[in-house]
Amino acid sequence: MNLYEELVWRGLIKDESSPEIKNLLNNQKVTFYWGTDPTADSLHLGHYSSLITAKRLAKAGHNPILLVGGATGLIGDPRPTAEREIIAKETIEKNIAGIQKQVSDIFEGKAEIVNNYDWTKDISFLDFLRDIGKYINVNYMLNKDIISRRLETGITYAEFSYTLIQGNDFLELFERKNCVLQCEGSDQWGNITTGIELIKKKLGKEAYGFTMPLILDKFGNKFGKSEGNALWLDKNKTSSYELYQYLINTDDTMVEHYLKVFTFLNKEEIEAIIKEQNEHPESRIGQKTLAHEIIRDLHGEEEYQKALKMSEALFSGDVKDLTVKDIDLIFKDAEKKELESELNLVDLLVDKQICGSKREAREFITGGTISINGDKITDLEKLVSKKDAIEGKYIILRRGKKKYFLIECK
Repeated sequence: MNLYEELVWRGLIKDESSPEIKNLLNNQKVTFYWGTDPTADSLHLGHYSSLITAKRLAKAGHNPILLVGGATGLIGDPRPTAEREIIAKETIEKNIAGIQKQVSDIFEGKAEIVNNYDWTKDISFLDFLRDIGKYINVNYMLNKDIISRRLETGITYAEFSYTLIQGNDFLELFERKNCVLQCEGSDQWGNITTGIELIKKKLGKEAYGFTMPLILDKFGNKFGKSEGNALWLDKNKTSSYELYQYLINTDDTMVEHYLKVFTFLNKEEIEAIIKEQNEHPESRIGQKTLAHEIIRDLHGEEEYQKALKMSEALFSGDVKDLTVKDIDLIFKDAEKKELESELNLVDLLVDKQICGSKREAREFITGGTISINGDKITDLEKLVSKKDAIEGKYIILRRGKKKYFLIECK
């Protein structure tokens, strides 16, 4: 399967500027670019579909340029509903450093990383109007979807000009690096075509672009969003364990699509996984493979094994081998219940609101549904103290199969 046909099979091409893109991808070795604005010091899982598509092109022999928008980030890409908040220059610089390192790691140092601030900072306002603005018609800009949707509520001149700045990026990379192709998420189609138009009108040459569809979950929410928060690619912001939990809970109906988009597994491998998944859905082989491939690519095999160990420990209840560091990651957002002195287990269950009454606590204990650090407790006279704590700090109390409570010993 040629590269273009593979991208189509994986569902990774939405818009194309020209039928010539098929020939470029299959039969030539071209320089292409993908860009992002530094709105945070890390990219998130929503960016990963674009990054991994760029990585596919690089693996096929094309030359990748990853652009971090130090200039465009100061303006902000127009949102469909409201203007973005202006980010301080110092924050932009910090964010750029974080993203550059992240991208370099993902591409194993084999991608050229550029910052559009380098060629934008010295352009005067008059030069920009003369050299860029004169080539792009206002009516052309008004027809851009992202701009037209904001006309009723209002759009600032800064946001309105954003597409010209990004178009100039394509022009600069075309002239400086012989970059003839831009690939972005589908929300950037208008900006891509502005660059193509600018290159055509100013230089009389052809440039090309294609977009990738937005990746959504089964409910139509952006992939990689968890309770309104982004899942970051930086493992210090979102741990491999948290990433594993998100991916392992992927809905069965989305697994095949995600395996195509987010992994380098080939058609035969994915079809075999889906066949096994359909025959034995309880195995969750699709979700497990998805988690393994993504975490290994982003953080390495060792991080994946740590995430798997923590997940399996929590699922089985065999948690005694977890470290305090592991527990901090697993229960990062959980309420910690404090134990300041030795306490009878029945009293502990009631005092920490794990059970509603002493009678209920006794029933849970004698019924064998209470465990401490993986050990089932049936002794009503059991005294709980710091001696029971993992590394003298945490007691993991389990009620039933799924309800965990973290007791922190003071």
